[in-house]
This record gives sequence, C-alpha cells and structure tokens, in this order.
Amino acid sequence: MNKPVRVIIVDEAEIEFKKLNEIVGQQIREGKDNSEEIQLLKSIKQKVEFVKANPFYGDNITKKLIPNKYNVQNLWRVELTHFWRMLYTIKGDQIEIICFVLDIIDHNKYNKVFGYNKR
Repeated sequence: MNKPVRVIIVDEAEIEFKKLNEIVGQQIREGKDNSEEIQLLKSIKQKVEFVKANPFYGDNITKKLIPNKYNVQNLWRVELTHFWRMLYTIKGDQIEIICFVLDIIDHNKYNKVFGYNKR
C-alpha cells in the first residue's frame, strides 16, 4: 500500500511563495506572461508535484550540513529555475507522508544559510 503524500509550504517558504504569487498576479494583469517570477512560480509548482509523486525526489542533505535554523532530522534540496532552491523535510507516520517546504531561497541566500560565503 502506498501512503498518500502531502506537500505543505510553511514558515519562510510560505512568505516567499505568497509574495511571489502577488508579484506574478500583478504581472499577469499587466499582460506579462514569461517573467523570471512567472518562471520561478511555475518551477515551484512543478517541483511540488514531483515531490508529491516521490518524496525523495530532491537531493538529501547530509545531516551534519543541515543548518540549525531548520531544526529538522532530514533536509532535501530541489533546484529551481534561475538558481533558486526549495528546501523541504519529510515527516511520516503509518497513514501518510508529509513534506514540509521550509524555504524557497535564491542562490546567494542559500550560500549564506549553508555557510558557503565565509571568507
């Protein structure tokens, strides 16, 4: 029996997703149909569907590299368009699997969060 998979966008990811939706809505009202923001929103929605189909779709981040700010036991990374990243954690029980999207961040913020910009 396959467990159902839900994807829930929370925390900073939810804020970023709502902001992006507002920007895209405005752009569509202005007649735009292929901006970076529109492409990014499509990419997020596509990757969420991929994660629903396979919770282990993303790249598993080694436990010792998971930033403390996320306070999770597992973290997965999905690459989005324009070098953005979507970070999620997987939780499950005997009934279902829930993937919580914790962050949707650009490449520079991703590097900061993971400490790649230290010099």
